[in-house]
Amino acid sequence: MKATRKVRVGDVTFGGSQLAVIAGPCAIESRELLERAATAVKSSGAHLLRGGAHKPRTSPRTFQGLGEEGVELLAEVGRRHALPIVSEVMDASQIAQMAERVDLLQVGARNMQNFSLLKELARARRPVLLKRGFAATVDEWLRAADYLLDGGNESVILCERGIRTFGAEMRFTLDLAAVAYARTRSDLPIIVDPSHATGIRELVTPMALAAVAAGADGIMVEVHPLPEQALCDGAQALTPSGFESLMQKLQPVALAVGRTVSFTPRAVAAVPALLEAR
Repeated sequence: MKATRKVRVGDVTFGGSQLAVIAGPCAIESRELLERAATAVKSSGAHLLRGGAHKPRTSPRTFQGLGEEGVELLAEVGRRHALPIVSEVMDASQIAQMAERVDLLQVGARNMQNFSLLKELARARRPVLLKRGFAATVDEWLRAADYLLDGGNESVILCERGIRTFGAEMRFTLDLAAVAYARTRSDLPIIVDPSHATGIRELVTPMALAAVAAGADGIMVEVHPLPEQALCDGAQALTPSGFESLMQKLQPVALAVGRTVSFTPRAVAAVPALLEAR
């Protein structure tokens, strides 16, 4: 088992003793909704704010994101709440604008083997979150990370987000064994995205807890103030109260595997009752 390297994003460290929690809406839809989401996740103890400005959608007829306007909104709201921001970059032409404003540049599953994009991101000198492709082996995932590392970007975080299998009940199959296996092959910090992996709101919390138990350095979950009205992936988004519940349940699991999570006083107060209920 390799010692995990530490990657700094703003004032948040990935790979240390404290779990990193990224939360926010799948897509940036408006200033009001983003502000409500940021307020909710910040108050429950999230460390970074996520939000998609450029959306890779299967159908061209679905919401494609607000583009550069969305990046500006995310940066503005993130600064106001003192939260580093995470957003996906889809094309090399977007890097210059996003690298100036976004603290953690995400490479989505569809772009994991977009090697020209990875080479450009290696030169951007911004931390990169590399999602595993939904048909990629662990070794292919790690070799994709090498494009960033060998290009000079040492700040790389891996993200397991589920792979495509024969099952149709869930969006993907969350491969937590890959988290443990990647630990034996790489020193990069690894987080898990249970929202995209399951596609079902009720499964996000149990899979987030399982991810921490399996050794993940953090989680990334979708949170939307009105998920039933979301323009993108509302079925897998937690409500603000659901996210607060997840953060409360995360504490005893984190403690059991020797990790910590920063919490609001209300979340900390709930821990004794959670431990008593076990």
